[in-house]
Amino acid sequence: METSLPVGKLPPELLSQLIQSAPTTGKRVVLGPGIGLDCAVLDLGETYLVFKSEPITFATDEIGWYSVQIAANDIATTGAVPRWMLITLLLPEGKTTPELVAEIGRQLFDTCRQMGILVIGGHTEITYGLDRPIANTTMIGEVSPEHLVTPQNARPGDRVLLTKGVPIEGTAIIARELASRLADAFSSEEIKTAQDFLYEPGISVVRDAAIAISAGKVSAMHDPTEGGIANALWELAVASSSSLHVDLDAIPVPGLSARLCRHFSLDPLGTIASGALLLTAPPEEAEKILAAYRQAGVACADIGQVESGPARVWYGKTTSPKELPQPRRDEIGKIFESPSS
Repeated sequence: METSLPVGKLPPELLSQLIQSAPTTGKRVVLGPGIGLDCAVLDLGETYLVFKSEPITFATDEIGWYSVQIAANDIATTGAVPRWMLITLLLPEGKTTPELVAEIGRQLFDTCRQMGILVIGGHTEITYGLDRPIANTTMIGEVSPEHLVTPQNARPGDRVLLTKGVPIEGTAIIARELASRLADAFSSEEIKTAQDFLYEPGISVVRDAAIAISAGKVSAMHDPTEGGIANALWELAVASSSSLHVDLDAIPVPGLSARLCRHFSLDPLGTIASGALLLTAPPEEAEKILAAYRQAGVACADIGQVESGPARVWYGKTTSPKELPQPRRDEIGKIFESPSS
């Protein structure tokens, strides 16, 4: 009997095999699918269009708001401006009311208006076999060819920076979806604070990306999502064909996030981490970017550097570094999977 795969992203080697079997190249394709390459880029001459599809599967509370923010994050990491969106909503049979549909629509459309994004299409249906809504967003952005940023361009000698901390998204999801399981260990104020991580420090990195691009020369940006910062570092290493050497102690983990992760025996470095922006820049440019973040009141840490070598992530002393394991799944999947999995 074949073993079924766990909840979360496909294992990297299986995903790589899948991508290799797909038709991915063409005259206008600037960037196609690949490990660590979250967006597709098409050349339309004077402008590039940037595409991203992103599902929301763990979160149900504020799912419409999530859908817009998470997809816009990936668009922003390319230096592009999010402009258009298509949304697919799969709603659960027996649980979907007109009020639920209206509320998700309100979340989606209010967020798009606030961000200047137009809704240009999509699909909605009530689907059997679901116990919760699932949303999939396709976001389209626009960037000039000279301003395109991709994870492929991290270079040896670049500094590795991380904004805000981790796992911001994981903290919000746990507190919003599993509040009843926290009452014995956390105060109501702590639970509310964790729930509000959605907005403060917030899961959007659109502003983070804009600040960095305006301040200095950014070589690469990446949005840590499933698998947390540990997986994001690996994806960046693979995409840029470089080694990364990081100081794990320099990665900011808010105290409340650390406690929530301990409560469920999760590794905070492997827990879904939207809200943090991972970026690389030459040392002199990194200093400008760090200064710009300080001025803007955005926390940012220098957590390591890019090195020549195979696509690996290292930590510890430079004389005897240890390899950081690539997560096989997101840590948060442990508390959402069915007991029989």
